[in-house]
Amino acid sequence: MAALLSLLDLDQMVFYLINRDGANVVFDWILPIWRDKLFWLPIYVFIMSFMIYNFRIKGYWFVIFMMITVGAADFVSHSIVKKTIERLRPCQDPNMDEERLLVRCGSGYSFTSNHAANHFAVSMFLIFTLGRRFRKLIIPLFLWAVTIAYAQVYVGVHYPLDVVCGAILGTLMAYLGTYVYSLSGHRSIDWEN
Repeated sequence: MAALLSLLDLDQMVFYLINRDGANVVFDWILPIWRDKLFWLPIYVFIMSFMIYNFRIKGYWFVIFMMITVGAADFVSHSIVKKTIERLRPCQDPNMDEERLLVRCGSGYSFTSNHAANHFAVSMFLIFTLGRRFRKLIIPLFLWAVTIAYAQVYVGVHYPLDVVCGAILGTLMAYLGTYVYSLSGHRSIDWEN
């Protein structure tokens, strides 16, 4: 029990380091937008359109498996983990003081972060499936998910442990999604055509 309290105390301390002590005008402006899923909608549409336009039926299957992977990460995070753990968000926790809230405080629970789970599911699915062909995308895709997870803490709606575990969950779902995708026989996209 003492170890759990120490972990939660450390989590709270790191939250304050990011949310309050690490505050700056540039991040205050950029990170609320950066973490907004609607901001990334054009990228999602581009990825899906690119795959479908270039690879027809195989592209459709790619998009379907990617969407199933993200949907699974979202479902597990929201409907299983959050409802089992029931951890309050820092912006809802009466024991928290002096946190900075830069966006609307969500009404649901905090652990695990759906933003982190979903964005890691997308980025890692793309890395696992396309990374060998497009090696230059690996680091940007990973950093994209990391910065969105970081933004969740910075804006005051999640603790660091929420986003770290959300990232792990999203990565596991991406691995599972990639594995099932490879078993389906649709993995062999011909990049030379």
